[in-house]
Amino acid sequence: MRITKYTHACVRLEHEGRVLVVDPGIWSEPSALTGADAVLVTHEHADHVDVLRLRALGVPVHAPVESDLPGLNPQRVRAGAEFTVAGFHVRAVGGRHATVYGGEPDCANLGYVVDGAVYHPGDALHVPEGPVDTLLVPVHGSWLSTAQAIDFVNSVGPRRAFAVHDAQINERGLSSVNGWLAQETDTDYRFLRPGEPL
Repeated sequence: MRITKYTHACVRLEHEGRVLVVDPGIWSEPSALTGADAVLVTHEHADHVDVLRLRALGVPVHAPVESDLPGLNPQRVRAGAEFTVAGFHVRAVGGRHATVYGGEPDCANLGYVVDGAVYHPGDALHVPEGPVDTLLVPVHGSWLSTAQAIDFVNSVGPRRAFAVHDAQINERGLSSVNGWLAQETDTDYRFLRPGEPL
């Protein structure tokens, strides 16, 4: 499977000519969706879903059953659901967005384990059942500390991990976070720049 990281939380998965895109938000490059067969949306925040772009795309979109996505009519997904989309097997896990601060309202958030190997948690630190080969680890957010990101990687125990949710952190901060994750996790941790494949 070819995995390509795009800006912030967007990731493109390709296998045998099939393309599945996860969390193409307003900061991600339009090219992430070129030739996409389907899209998974972890939650309703604009940095994870560009509703206008997806409306024009015309491919199946899967999103949490409780998500509020005006103008978009996605396939509604519940935690625990398993389904096949664009030839990829997907298992939805988790359920809620991580707590931000001071009782701020949260929203539905599903993580997706794709083909039993790649896990995108969205804006949550839910540890799924079963092994994960490749973890897309959030590295920055108003709801997240570096210590939590490190603990999350170690709790999931993937063979490898790379950063997502990183567009709001400058190069100095990113260098620090990447250093901590590489040093303190028992995995092959990498940082991929937008457009860089794995």
